[in-house]
Amino acid sequence: MLPFGQVYWEAFQNHWRNGIEILVLWLVIYQLYRAFKATRGARILVGLATVLIGFILISTFLELPVLGWILRQAVFVLAFAMLIIFQPEIRSALARIGSTRFFSFNSGQRKFLTLLEDSVVQLSKKRYGALFALERSISLKEIQHTGVEIGGELSVELAMSLFFPKSALHDGGVVLDEERIVAAGCVFPVSQREMSDRSLGLRHRAAIGLTEETDAVAVVVSEETGTISIAVDGQLERFKTEAEFRERLEAIFLNDEQKEGNSSSESDG
Repeated sequence: MLPFGQVYWEAFQNHWRNGIEILVLWLVIYQLYRAFKATRGARILVGLATVLIGFILISTFLELPVLGWILRQAVFVLAFAMLIIFQPEIRSALARIGSTRFFSFNSGQRKFLTLLEDSVVQLSKKRYGALFALERSISLKEIQHTGVEIGGELSVELAMSLFFPKSALHDGGVVLDEERIVAAGCVFPVSQREMSDRSLGLRHRAAIGLTEETDAVAVVVSEETGTISIAVDGQLERFKTEAEFRERLEAIFLNDEQKEGNSSSESDG
């Protein structure tokens, strides 16, 4: 009789590849879930999977060879159809996977973040509708070309001027990159998925749409209520207070070391 430990060692040697396969499959499924959740393609995917599994179960238990043959042939057609149906989601997922650079702030760029927060808060108090996009690893060049090139440093006064209700550029979005306003009056892609909140306006849908297709972060100020929202990865977060907004924006862009450095600087002051 083999020792207890040897039995487990032999089992490991014989089946370690199965464990790797399970891990790889789990990672693939998880990444697909992250890519497709909260998108308009998610319901289509669930519907297709439900129908396919239902037919497979029927053909297996009732032993229907013709239906089984049709299902095998349909797999190739479905694979091609999914590439067409989920083309926007696949493009977005591949872009995110290929992203290697993240938007990080140094001590100089921290001032820019504070300026953005102050600008958004002032716009909120005036109830000026506003939409900002902070570019990260995925370029927003195509979005910039839909607007007017600015190329100026961000300031509260400039932000207020751009989004003043009678300004020619107030209806579009502003693209921010490397501490500067790159372009204003830009047209963002509007999300086509069904929203549970019917009160969301075009600015909010544009913020969600942009963050569905890129890794940018969008900041929105509601013209009706002055409420501040942040869109990340196709998800919209609303904030009741100025402090909540500042905390969330810093949590997105500042790493732990920078937070600790800022805290120690404030204590020293």
